[in-house]
Amino acid sequence: MYTQRTLQKTVRQASSVFPVLLLTGARQVGKTTLLESCAETERRYVTLDDPEQAALARSDPALFFQRHPPPVTVDEIQYAPELFRAIKLLADKAKQPGMFWLTGSQKFHLMQGITESLAGRVAVLDLLGLSQAETDGRADTAKPFLPTSEWLQQARQQAAKLPLLEVYRRIWRGSYPKAALDDNMPRDLFYNAYIQTYLQRDVRDLTRVGDERAFLQFLRAAAARTGQLLNYADLARDVDIDQKTAKAWLSILETSGIIYLLQPYHSNVSKRLLKTPKLYFLDTGLCAYLTQWSSPETLEAGAMSDAILETWLLVEILKNWWHNGQTPAVYFYRDKEQREIDLLIERDNTLYPVEFKKTASPTLSAAKHFAVLEKLGLPAGHGAVICLRETDVPLSREVDAVPAGYL
Repeated sequence: MYTQRTLQKTVRQASSVFPVLLLTGARQVGKTTLLESCAETERRYVTLDDPEQAALARSDPALFFQRHPPPVTVDEIQYAPELFRAIKLLADKAKQPGMFWLTGSQKFHLMQGITESLAGRVAVLDLLGLSQAETDGRADTAKPFLPTSEWLQQARQQAAKLPLLEVYRRIWRGSYPKAALDDNMPRDLFYNAYIQTYLQRDVRDLTRVGDERAFLQFLRAAAARTGQLLNYADLARDVDIDQKTAKAWLSILETSGIIYLLQPYHSNVSKRLLKTPKLYFLDTGLCAYLTQWSSPETLEAGAMSDAILETWLLVEILKNWWHNGQTPAVYFYRDKEQREIDLLIERDNTLYPVEFKKTASPTLSAAKHFAVLEKLGLPAGHGAVICLRETDVPLSREVDAVPAGYL
């Protein structure tokens, strides 16, 4: 059964205006399924995972599009960047919206080809795994998260209560549709196959990783650091590789939608801020599998419990925005006095502070560092402590405790 995605509305809107639509996201997040659900007229479909089609696309783009004329969906377009010029020529000649729907699981490589060839002709959208709103049947009404009274009011009316173990069950199974929606799908089997496919296809494509076993070890070491400040030297030492290799391999994980690097907030006003990003896995199920937690219960009680909850909550907020076709300006704050704010969302020249806490009874002390925002030169908006309460409650005039289930 198809689960409705929040991004459907944006896909249709973009496709009614732009001749080309590019949907990026990691493998298995549901890109092709989403586009199939959005097609209102018959479209051809071709995947460049097929070596024969990819070879034709690379050697003779014009013949490729004679064989697969628009409207057409081309899956895994990164295997034939030679198509971009042909797409531009056909789009400029026909001047019709919705001609080409493209998907790709290697974002940065795609963006390079897009900016060079298709600037002004393409809408670029990002898809992550299933959001809570999508899983719970709230895809239509999911709005980008901001801790305002308007957002809270809507969330209060629609969100389901999430018991502690249900939160960690969702974290443990992850958000790839096949693993998240089908309880009969053996979770370990799914992620084992996912990693094998990922290593064999994308990693070999992006770089010549000589030692796949070392790369898998690196993947595990990165997963163990989700929610932490990125330390290249530490990561490299763990896997017995040099820092240059660690940076290259981390770039592969970012490019293929496995990790997200949250940048620190910096302004010209404050020179005392940290410049190191924080590392987050974009799918907590993959992260929990790589770090070998055997059940939701052991994960909840274990050493990674807080970090993986923070990861899940941050990624839910990213989904809120990306699946509405918007890119949020998000950062974390940390200064040399060790004052830290988990998340800052910058919107309309205002900074909204957010803290993630594994507690069902938060106090105002959770938001004690929000006051540092006064020094940054931008107005501070309403703040939130996202936690495991069942209902929201004001902690002060400026800060609310927000249940994880509201996201």
